[in-house]
Amino acid sequence: MRRLAFVVTFCALTLGIAPGAHAQDAAKIIADYVKAAGGARALARVQTLSIEGTVAGAGDANSGTYTFDLKLPNRYYSELIIGGKHSIESYNGKSAWREDASGNPATMFSEDSAEMQAAAQIANSRLLNLKKNRFAVAFLGHASAGGKDALHVELTTASGVKRQFFFDPQTHLLLEESASVGGVEEQLSYGDYRAESGLQIPHKIGLRRGSDKYAIDVTSATVNGTIGERVFDLPLKSQAKLPDLKSLFKELEDNQKAIDKIREDYAGSRSEEETEYDSDGKVKKRTLSEYSFFYLDGEEVSTLVKKDGQPLSPAEQRKETEKAQKRVEEIQKEQAKKEAKEEKARAEGKPEKDEDEIGIEMFLRSCQFVNPRRERFRGEDVLVFDFEANPEYKPRNWQEKIVQKLAGVVWVDEKAHDVARLEAYFVGDARIAGGLLANVQKGTGFVFEQEYVNNEVWLPTYVEARVGARVLLLKGLRVTEVIHYSDYKKFRVETLSKIGSPKSQ
Repeated sequence: MRRLAFVVTFCALTLGIAPGAHAQDAAKIIADYVKAAGGARALARVQTLSIEGTVAGAGDANSGTYTFDLKLPNRYYSELIIGGKHSIESYNGKSAWREDASGNPATMFSEDSAEMQAAAQIANSRLLNLKKNRFAVAFLGHASAGGKDALHVELTTASGVKRQFFFDPQTHLLLEESASVGGVEEQLSYGDYRAESGLQIPHKIGLRRGSDKYAIDVTSATVNGTIGERVFDLPLKSQAKLPDLKSLFKELEDNQKAIDKIREDYAGSRSEEETEYDSDGKVKKRTLSEYSFFYLDGEEVSTLVKKDGQPLSPAEQRKETEKAQKRVEEIQKEQAKKEAKEEKARAEGKPEKDEDEIGIEMFLRSCQFVNPRRERFRGEDVLVFDFEANPEYKPRNWQEKIVQKLAGVVWVDEKAHDVARLEAYFVGDARIAGGLLANVQKGTGFVFEQEYVNNEVWLPTYVEARVGARVLLLKGLRVTEVIHYSDYKKFRVETLSKIGSPKSQ
C-alpha cells in the first residue's frame, strides 16, 4: 500500500484547481435554459428523477422499455431493453458498471469510468451552479440540431470530460446533447416538452448509440419519488460473498513486505506527462519527463534521463546521479531509524505502529466496503468491491480525514494477494492544515494499476491523477499527471556507488 499512500499524498499536495472561468455567452445561454426548464428554485428541489418509456428501434417492429433514474448527489441508471438487445449503464457514486445483451455486468474503468462519472455529475446538477460544480462552459456558435438552428455550448468537467449541448434560441430548452459514453458516441435529442411537477420534461427522446438508433416515448416522469440505492448497484446475482476483510487486508499487507524485498531486484523505466491548465481549462504547460529507476526498501529511486524528449547534458546527468545517491542515503537512514524505533518499542513491550501512514489499516477503520463481485481483469480472476466513507467512524487525524473523503473501487487478486487496480476520487473538499497548506477539491481523482511480472511480483504499470487544489492560499491551476511504467528488468545492485549500472541476471 505504499504506492497507494504515494498516490493519495500526490493528489493532496499537487498544485491545481478545476476550471472556474466561464464564457459569458455560454453562461447566459444556460441561465436562459434553467429559467425555461422551470427555474433554478424548482430544479434545485429535485432530489430524484425517474423516467419510464417505450422504445422502438429504427426499422424494427419490436418494441421495448426504457428506464432512466437519477438521484442526488451523483447516482445514474440507464436501461434499454428491446428485442434481443439489453443494455444497462450505471454509476452508484463509487463505481461505474454496465450490463450488455449477454446479461453479464462488468465494472468500467479508465476513460469509460470517467465518462460515466461525468454523465452522472452533469445530469444531477441540472446545469445549476456551474462554478460550484467546477464546470467550464464555452459557446461554440450556431449549429444544426434536429433540423433546427441551435446554440452550441461545450461543457468541460473538472476531470476534463467534455459534453456538447444544443439549445433552442427561441424556447431556450435543450434540443440535443452528445458525448462519448462507455467508449461509444451517444447522442440524445429531445422534443414534446410537457410540465411535470413544475419542470419541463421531454416526452419524445431520440437515442443514437454508435450506429444504433432508438425512438423513445416517455410514458411517465416522476420527480422526487423514492429510489433506493440498490437501483444503482450491480445486480445481486453478480455479487459474491465478501471475504473477511481484516484477514484479506492482513494478507495483503504481509504480502507487501515480501514484495518490497523482491522489488529490489528490479529496475525499469518511467515516463511522466504533466499537463497544467489555466482557469479557462486551456493547456497552459505540458512537460514530458523520462526516468530510469529501481527500488530500495519499497521506495522508488529515480534518475531523470530525458526532458521533453531531449537527453540530459553530461553535467545534468551527474547532478541527477548525485540526487539519486543522496536519496539512497536518506532511505538507508530512514530505514535504520525505523528499525531502531521498532527494536526499542519491542524491548519496552510496546509494538511500534505508524498510525499516520495511509495504508490498509487506515482504510479498514475509515471506510466501508460494499458490492463485492468477481470479475476478470487483464486476464486474471479478481475480487472487485466498492468503498466509501464509514459514516459511523470519527477520524482521528488529518490522514483519516482525507481517506474519509474518498470513494471508489478496488480490484484485488486474491490468489496473488495484491491490488491489481484502484480507482478513487474525492467526494468532498479535503482541507489540509485547515486549508492553509492545501485544499484538495471535490472531484480530484486518481487511478493506480499493477501487473504480475515474471510470475513473481506485482509492479506498477500506470498511475493517473487529475488534481484540483489550492495550495498555500494561492490561486491554483488544474493539473493532470499520467505515469507509465515499462521495461522492467531483473538485476542485482552490487554497490550503491554504481547507481544506474545494474548487472543483469
